Amino acid sequence: MRRAFISPAKYVQGENEIVNLGYFIKTFGESALLIASKDDAARVRDKLVHTMKEYGVTIVESGFNGECSRQEVARLQQLAKEHNCACTIGLGGGKAIDAAKCVAEGEALIIVPTIAATDAPTSHSAVLYTPEGEFDDYAYFKQSPSVVLIDTTVIANAPTRFLVAGMGDALSTYFEARATAKSYSNVNAGLPCGRIEGVGEPAKGTKAALALAKLCYETLLEDGYKAKLASDANIVTPALENIIETNILLSGLGFESGGLAAAHAIHNGLTALEGAHHYFHGEKVAFTTIVQLVLENANKEELDEVLGFCVSVGLPVCLADIGVHEVTREELMNVAVKACIPEESIHSMPFPVTPDDVVGAIIVADQLGQQYKTTVN
Repeated sequence: MRRAFISPAKYVQGENEIVNLGYFIKTFGESALLIASKDDAARVRDKLVHTMKEYGVTIVESGFNGECSRQEVARLQQLAKEHNCACTIGLGGGKAIDAAKCVAEGEALIIVPTIAATDAPTSHSAVLYTPEGEFDDYAYFKQSPSVVLIDTTVIANAPTRFLVAGMGDALSTYFEARATAKSYSNVNAGLPCGRIEGVGEPAKGTKAALALAKLCYETLLEDGYKAKLASDANIVTPALENIIETNILLSGLGFESGGLAAAHAIHNGLTALEGAHHYFHGEKVAFTTIVQLVLENANKEELDEVLGFCVSVGLPVCLADIGVHEVTREELMNVAVKACIPEESIHSMPFPVTPDDVVGAIIVADQLGQQYKTTVN
């Protein structure tokens, strides 16, 4: 049995860490292409100026247009070539980070998230969109980012909703990795990314990845509520530091090397419901994690623990919480069919799952969430 584990070469997290960005640029050369929106670049302008002066490096700003499209990637690669940039920096949220991954193509890449809303910063994959913002394709690279640099001061000053959404994404990590391990399914760490025989072939997860996924869940329960309060006050505390690490590093390593299962597949199916479009990825994943637990017939204690955590930090536990106030069985079947297409991760569950199973689990999860909220209000 082939097993695979993938991770960034270096992960650094702390207050005001962007002032040390120049140190990492210097490990590659004298200049870097910064892929970031104007707003994100402006938020950290003083730190960027400081690090350039301190380390004698040049940071070339890209004027990122907001979409990680093939056309934008080509423009950015040309810009990097014109300025002889030795490395690429992706700073901001998901699309800027993904664009940086595509520009770097697995080489000399520094990721600097300004929010902790997902576990994407550590991964070796990216999502491509059309210039109009419609989904195009997935891209996979031979390795994860060279450096992931987390400035917790910046994240503490971002809206708390981003942090909470990141907790929702991280919530699924253990349960999906657990299901994948039970079914001996393949994980993203082993996805093909080249044509060299024996390299990039499908692989199973490692015990290390499952252990990290479990720690991810345990840390959410221990520090999630305290971290939310710290974020509300825009201050960095040990609990906030722990949750930032959980949302980005533990969840990132856990999902790529531990595996995805029903929660993310059903999340993808929810794109069929217009009401859910205005909610963040992690907010919807929190609810679909509950749906996965219903599919598994998880015991009441585990369900109550997950529901209690979600309610405590403000994550969705029912359909109304993600903007779906009325839905027909036919609409839920559309969600379920999307979730069960052959390529989806729902088939990493340790038992067969049909669209009818998914519809039933969504209905029961919705009822459980509604009932739980009435008991705590």
